[in-house]
Amino acid sequence: MDDQFYMMLALKEAQKAEDIDEVPVGAVIVDEDNKVVGQGFNRPISTNDPTSHAEINAMRMACDQLKNYRLTKTSLYVTIEPCIMCMGAIIHARVKRIVFGATDPKWGAVSSLYNIACDSRLNHCPEIVSGVCKEETRQIIKKFFVNKRSK
Repeated sequence: MDDQFYMMLALKEAQKAEDIDEVPVGAVIVDEDNKVVGQGFNRPISTNDPTSHAEINAMRMACDQLKNYRLTKTSLYVTIEPCIMCMGAIIHARVKRIVFGATDPKWGAVSSLYNIACDSRLNHCPEIVSGVCKEETRQIIKKFFVNKRSK
């Protein structure tokens, strides 16, 4: 798989979030045939739904597309390290692989604050790839919050 290519698609999703003044996080889900089966961006404010994170929105679309609540043969590309809520859903869905760009020292549940991805007490441990397009994914978040603080 071309991790950079799919991460750039996730960045395009993140831009959609920024365009509606949501925290710019984007995600895409790719199946074993390298086909995008889900995509999403952050929308909790605009939808009044605290679960409307990029990863959750992408998983909902992928599950609908694949007609299965399990995503066992998929890779999830997300611009920033998933939070606790998203990691719970990722593990329940049995996503095979998580690829993320920037770490999230305030909310990250893959390696920053928690390591839920490989907690041996859970029944699924997805493969983790971090740092893909790290600078681009870090910059879109950083720019968003710099602009927010300057207003």
